[in-house]
Amino acid sequence: MKGRPKKYRIQLTDSECQKLTAIIRKKNTSRTIRCRCQIILDLDENHGKMLTYEQCYKSNGICHATVSNTVSGFSKQGISYLTGLKRSIKSDNARRKMDGRSEAKVIEVACSPAPEGHSRWTIRLLENEMKMVLEEPVSRETIRRTLKKRNPATQEPILVHPQKRGRRIHSTYGRCP
Repeated sequence: MKGRPKKYRIQLTDSECQKLTAIIRKKNTSRTIRCRCQIILDLDENHGKMLTYEQCYKSNGICHATVSNTVSGFSKQGISYLTGLKRSIKSDNARRKMDGRSEAKVIEVACSPAPEGHSRWTIRLLENEMKMVLEEPVSRETIRRTLKKRNPATQEPILVHPQKRGRRIHSTYGRCP
C-alpha cells in the first residue's frame, strides 16, 4: 500500500552532495545545521539509499515536522536555507546579554549601600539602576541569574563564633549553613 505522493523531491547533484558533506564535516558547524544537512542527504534520490521520512526522523532523533520543514525549505531556497538557519533571539543559545563587564557592574552596584529609603537592594531596584548604568537594558531575570551564580571554588568560608553559647557554626553572612 503506497502512501501519499511526495510533494517535494530531493535530487542532489554531485557538487551539492559534496557541499553538504563538507558542511557536516566542519568542526564549527552547529548541531542544528549538521542535522538538517544529514536530512537532505538521507532523502536524496540520486545518491545511495533513500530513506523514508519515518526512517529519516528516527535515525536522526528528530520529529517529523523538522524533516518536512527542512525538505520544503531546501526545495524552495536550496543550500542557503540549510546554512542560513539561525537561532531565535529568545533562544537560550542566543547571544548572552551579560558579559563579564556588565556582570561586574551588577555585582558592584549590588554590593554598594542600598538607596535611601530602602534597607537593601531588591531585584527591581537593581533593574532600575542597571537601566541607567548599562548600555543595553537587561531583565530582572538576567540580573537574578547573574547574582545567583556560585562558583564551588569560591564557596564562602564557614566561621565558628566562639562568643556565642554553644559555639554555633555560621557562614560569613551570619546564617547557619
